[in-house]
Amino acid sequence: MSAITRDEVAHLARLSRLALGDDELDHLAGQLDQIISAVSRVQEVAAEDIPPTSHALPLTNVYRADEVRPSLPPEQALAGAPAAAEQRFRVPRILGEEA
Repeated sequence: MSAITRDEVAHLARLSRLALGDDELDHLAGQLDQIISAVSRVQEVAAEDIPPTSHALPLTNVYRADEVRPSLPPEQALAGAPAAAEQRFRVPRILGEEA
């Protein structure tokens, strides 16, 4: 694998509209070369017979069955409310008339 040259980094910097100094170009050339080498090693390991996965372990959702069960009567549910009106919790208005 050929190393990323300083000129290639300068070209990428121009395309990205980045103003890089000489020392930054040299530093980034080495870093980009390491990144590309790491990606090429990963590509060598990837095999055709391995299916792509999004998680290391299989995920399953656990749902419970919907069952109709008795609930509290409105009077009992509103018994501890600081304010109630028309069998509902009464809360302070937070939106103006335009909403």
